[in-house]
Amino acid sequence: MASSTKKKKDTDATLEASGQSLMPGLIPDVLPTAAPSAPSASSAPSANSPMQELIPGFEGQATKAYTVLARRYRSRTFAEVVGQDTIGRTLQNAIATGRTAHAYLFCGTRGVGKTSMARIFARALNARGQTQATEIGEAIMRGDDMDVVEIDGASNRGIDDARDLIAGAGIAPARSAYKIYIIDEVHMLTTPAFNALLKTMEEPPPHVKFILCTTEAHKVPATIQSRCQRFDFRNISAAKIAGHLQDVLRKESIAADDAAVMQVARLANGSMRDGLSLLDRLVAASTDGRITTALLADVLGMPDDSVVAGLVAAIGAGDARVSLERAAALLEGGTSIDQALELMAERFRIVMLAAVCGADSELLEVADEARVEAARDAKAFEPATLAHLIAVCDAVLRSAKQSGAPRTLFDAAVVRMALAARFAPVAEVGAGTSARAQAPVPELPVKKPLRPM
Repeated sequence: MASSTKKKKDTDATLEASGQSLMPGLIPDVLPTAAPSAPSASSAPSANSPMQELIPGFEGQATKAYTVLARRYRSRTFAEVVGQDTIGRTLQNAIATGRTAHAYLFCGTRGVGKTSMARIFARALNARGQTQATEIGEAIMRGDDMDVVEIDGASNRGIDDARDLIAGAGIAPARSAYKIYIIDEVHMLTTPAFNALLKTMEEPPPHVKFILCTTEAHKVPATIQSRCQRFDFRNISAAKIAGHLQDVLRKESIAADDAAVMQVARLANGSMRDGLSLLDRLVAASTDGRITTALLADVLGMPDDSVVAGLVAAIGAGDARVSLERAAALLEGGTSIDQALELMAERFRIVMLAAVCGADSELLEVADEARVEAARDAKAFEPATLAHLIAVCDAVLRSAKQSGAPRTLFDAAVVRMALAARFAPVAEVGAGTSARAQAPVPELPVKKPLRPM
């Protein structure tokens, strides 16, 4: 019996060493051990895999999480907030002199640095003098610090949310000097929520500070505004946006035409975030690692500047036929009537600034080559005529949106602008007079009274 048991153990050990099954009845006891086979040709990556057919150049590499340029190059110091030097200097002086208020209201359009400035200000208040200053500062800039609470006013807008904020304000900060509440889009709060915050914002605990950010300051009640120090963030000039975009492109090792960068800066309409978002689209669309005006026109659906410039030049020459042909070519390229009128008005504005202020004026936010072209086109127009043509574009733009025949209005406007010299002078139209009105009016004969019978 003992020898049988020993023989069974030896058999099990042998099977285990050979990799064969020890569970009879479920898997056969004796199975040949499969040697690791070399990868077959069919299992190797195909040269024409489905992903390579969909995306040329795809090599199957692991995709890394991409952070957009607007987040990667977000301002981290007061000096880096482009176009808001005065506000940054004021906040720094307040910290240095110990005169920081308990509530601030940051107003301005989107993408001008309100939330970034709020985080930088909060870091300057809470991270200085701390043993863990670097960790605290990084947490604040990421928006996940325990003592700097960021609240979205659009999704936390009710009175219950305001009561939770008031209850939390009474709790001392965990590791910093202040408990700071950054409320973004504060104008979205309801009226009861605003009313609930009045008392706390007027006399908050000494360790609490509020930073309210809004794009629509007129919707914030006057009772709230009177309890805050208000700072109005300016729209960023196209020149400063272009300079920052050039700096980002240089750090990303991406080549770009100056005209394309300036066009992106103008399309940003004073918002740095919008400019960086547009630049992100162009970088993703570029196949040769370069940003050009042709790529800009292709990605954003905008015509080349030369097309609009040619149309304006034909209007300046007074050639109605060529003007209509070039206007038709502009529309056939995919430009809508509304967009065409806006582009024409913008071009007339550039030419007007060149005519009035000169090609070297800072108001002319275009590349150097475009300055030379604008100065050349300005010789064909009077400044008053250019102002009138801009008004014509605006009037036709508003009328075309409600008209059943917008193309008719557009063509008529182009002919009207090309033949502007044949109409009454602009100065006389503005004064409500004309050559006919200035002609002497003949005197009527005076009737003699009848003699009484």
